Amino acid sequence: MASKLTKGYIDRIKAGAKDEFHWDTDVKGFGLRVTPTGKMTFIVQGRVEGSGKEARITVGPFGVFTAEQARDVAREHLRNMRMGLDPRDMKKQDDALKVTLQAVCDAYVSRPGKLKATSKHAIERHVRTTFLAWASKPIVSITEDMCKARYRELLTKGLRGKKGAPGQANQAFAVLGALINYAGRQHKRADGSPLIAHNPVASLKDDKVKLKPRTTRVLDAKVGAVWLALGQWRTIAHNRDTASSIDLVRFLLLTGLRISEASSLKWDQVNLEDGYFHLPNPKNAHPVFMPLAAQATELLEARPRVDDNPYVFPSWGKAGHIKDPRDLMKKLSGVAGNPITPHDLRRTYTNIALRSCRIEKFRTDLLTNHITRDVTAEHYFDTTNLQWLQPEAQQIADFLDQQAAIAASDNVKRLTPRTEAA
Repeated sequence: MASKLTKGYIDRIKAGAKDEFHWDTDVKGFGLRVTPTGKMTFIVQGRVEGSGKEARITVGPFGVFTAEQARDVAREHLRNMRMGLDPRDMKKQDDALKVTLQAVCDAYVSRPGKLKATSKHAIERHVRTTFLAWASKPIVSITEDMCKARYRELLTKGLRGKKGAPGQANQAFAVLGALINYAGRQHKRADGSPLIAHNPVASLKDDKVKLKPRTTRVLDAKVGAVWLALGQWRTIAHNRDTASSIDLVRFLLLTGLRISEASSLKWDQVNLEDGYFHLPNPKNAHPVFMPLAAQATELLEARPRVDDNPYVFPSWGKAGHIKDPRDLMKKLSGVAGNPITPHDLRRTYTNIALRSCRIEKFRTDLLTNHITRDVTAEHYFDTTNLQWLQPEAQQIADFLDQQAAIAASDNVKRLTPRTEAA
């Protein structure tokens, strides 16, 4: 049916048994769709110049739009089609231009199997705190000047008026850069080009504070004293969480694991009979079976198993396992003579392997589950089952015991003159 679409004409339309279309005689391609329920919606239909694709677009319902208002919108859509622009792509572009930083963050962290819980938490935390003022803004509205100003503000004031740490500022903008890149890949402009052609975070390249790699570890001369102290403290530890913390730290020195991997270790990942444990989802997403030295096996065999708690190092805390043995690390730092963190124990393990035990770097990388860039290892060599590295793991554990014995002997020598003088 064709007629000039006016209010009077539309008011006289009766709904039929199926969808009916009433086309406007003034503007070719402009029409009204009427459903059997009586719903009336203005539409526009035409072919996109150059592509030959036919496009039908909803303008809006009658009542919200008058016939004249809908006709004006239809003319604009038809004009764009004659210029080779598909109105559907333009609508997607308009929608994409409104996507907020928070919406991009939500989509980014919700991808199944892509991120660990800790990574999700860090990303959401930065959007919720560092970039709170931008969270509800369209992500395309974030500019280079905004990034530079916020970065400098973080360095001088931090989040709560305190001087910020460069490491935190760098991490925050690494997160923002990743979110903007993701938005650029997921959303396109009407012509098919990326929604965000240039990531504004890239402008910080010359502004970012370059951080020196951390090298903190237990120094060679203190390794024995540290290992000795841990053993002595364990013999007098009667509180469950205290014992778990000490055993966790000892396990870190015996394996070189990341704290998150060791603290969340479950009994079903451990095979004491064959002397290995399994990391199904480590930080580098490379599942691996790792060897246990005799000392590590002995440590685990002595660990009590708690009913209804699957963790090797259980805790009364909410997580169910020890997460951060902070108090113990402060105490251990006093023995080491410098501040020590759980990750510093990983560096200590690596230095013992490379420097003291002369274990080649390739094997040391495997023992610490570092991603190797060796082509043969990546494509032709089994780097998942590493039980064959048990001799190297044993060599490191034996070195710790040797150094502890030396430290114990030195302690006796230092005490002897005092005893005689007394």
